[in-house]
Amino acid sequence: MKYEQPVGKPFSKQYSSANIYFSLSFFSSTINANTFLSPLCSCQELGTSLNILKQEMKSICGLVVLFFVMLPHAAAYDPLDPTGNITIKWDVVSWTADGYVASVTMSNFQMYRSIVSPGWTLGWQWAKKEVIWSMVGAQTTEQGDCSKFKGNVPHCCLRKPVVVDLLPGVPYNQQFSNCCKAGVVSAWGQDPSSSVSAFQVSVGVAGTSNKTVKLPMNFTLLGPGLGYTCGPAKVVPSTVYLTADYRRKTQALMTWNVTCTYSQFLAAKNPKCCVSFSSFYNQSITPCPKCACGCQNKNNCVVSDSKQAHKKGINTPRKDNAPLLQCTHHMCPIRVHWHVKLNYKDYWRVKIAVTNFNYRMNYTQWTLVAQHPNLNAVTQVFSFDYKPLVPYEAISEFLRNHSSL
Repeated sequence: MKYEQPVGKPFSKQYSSANIYFSLSFFSSTINANTFLSPLCSCQELGTSLNILKQEMKSICGLVVLFFVMLPHAAAYDPLDPTGNITIKWDVVSWTADGYVASVTMSNFQMYRSIVSPGWTLGWQWAKKEVIWSMVGAQTTEQGDCSKFKGNVPHCCLRKPVVVDLLPGVPYNQQFSNCCKAGVVSAWGQDPSSSVSAFQVSVGVAGTSNKTVKLPMNFTLLGPGLGYTCGPAKVVPSTVYLTADYRRKTQALMTWNVTCTYSQFLAAKNPKCCVSFSSFYNQSITPCPKCACGCQNKNNCVVSDSKQAHKKGINTPRKDNAPLLQCTHHMCPIRVHWHVKLNYKDYWRVKIAVTNFNYRMNYTQWTLVAQHPNLNAVTQVFSFDYKPLVPYEAISEFLRNHSSL
């Protein structure tokens, strides 16, 4: 069987094509021509084209759920990472004449969803008429009207400030611990050491004690796009710190937490990827359905062999993160192809190909999440790191690109 590979944008700068391949071997999980593994996904079910092949098969013995995390139920909930969240912790470290200085730490406790470029954007609403005198490790996107202040002018006078991380390489006196990464934050399950972002803020025209401080309200988080819902700030026990020599403990004067959770349904109306299927025992290929990711970009797509595909600057990302897709029948930025490659007595093997059709995006820290009943019997994964997801350890795993490749 010949599987024609499309021409797309390089998956990352480390690779020379738009396609990434890796294989999985399953121990003692025999399949045959009477077994059909139907790929389903949060992106898009295979739909009517799947029924054609179903008629040829006598049993359906497997279920595959594939997610391609890009950069993402109820109010905000991820069924494959039900306890995952981003926690924003405010630690008041000192009182000032008219307010306080707080250390703000953003911890990404999600298993596989990172915050990718152009990074996070954090917003909130002040409870009273607070201002931001200064910031270290971050900045607001606007200063606002500070004309009533004489002498020292605040960093921001907006009732609803919007904060972004600083870029790498800023002067040392503007840096704070875990800052200045352009808002890029890894997932806890992928790289705990890079899953934190932080900055310091000096707040004025505010309370100067635990009893007079009013907590900020209406928090919003873009990571970098929509999808996150943040709850109200809640006072929690003060954070305890160890000194550098680990011989003394200090604690914050006051601490409150804000928890933000993610929902794919809030992130986008349409899915961001689709799944196609093929196998060694059948000549048919089940493609992604037509308009699997919606066809709203169909009038602004690029034909792979056209001059526009090689136009200078076509790969430059836009501030609004709008994609520029290759013209396909499915119009998805990402396609995941599941190919049943081999079937031996003791194991069977699957080859997965991930293809990038978005000319404006390099997925250098991508993660693929797969759910299947036989993933508890994986014997080998070629070329990439993998680990089980805790909530579904027997049937779910996520795979990510190896940094040395």
